[in-house]
Amino acid sequence: MSENSPGTSADALSDASARAARDMADVTAVELITTVGVHLMSAAALRCGLAEDGEAHEDLDEARKLIEALAGLVTASAPDLGDTHARALRDGLRSVQLAFREASAIPDAPGQGPGEKYTGAVT
Repeated sequence: MSENSPGTSADALSDASARAARDMADVTAVELITTVGVHLMSAAALRCGLAEDGEAHEDLDEARKLIEALAGLVTASAPDLGDTHARALRDGLRSVQLAFREASAIPDAPGQGPGEKYTGAVT
């Protein structure tokens, strides 16, 4: 078979999938949940305009979705994460919720902001 034949490509994809599965098997659930939480938090902060060139990336509609997802993840997984990991994620979540509120030209009513249906009102 030539190097560009479909069989070679499929074999490479299969090998990559097997390596990815082995890598995932080595990661604990707490590590994975925390990593996903940090990615959601970072993306939300970026969309709230907290980056160095923040206004270029600000998109509050996107930030709202990311914060909602982060709040759901943190709320659902907190009992299994342990105090240290859960507290760090809760603190970060609160920070991006407050950043969202500050960036909004027309703030949501207390308890109606992104993620607040999971966390309660953030002030």
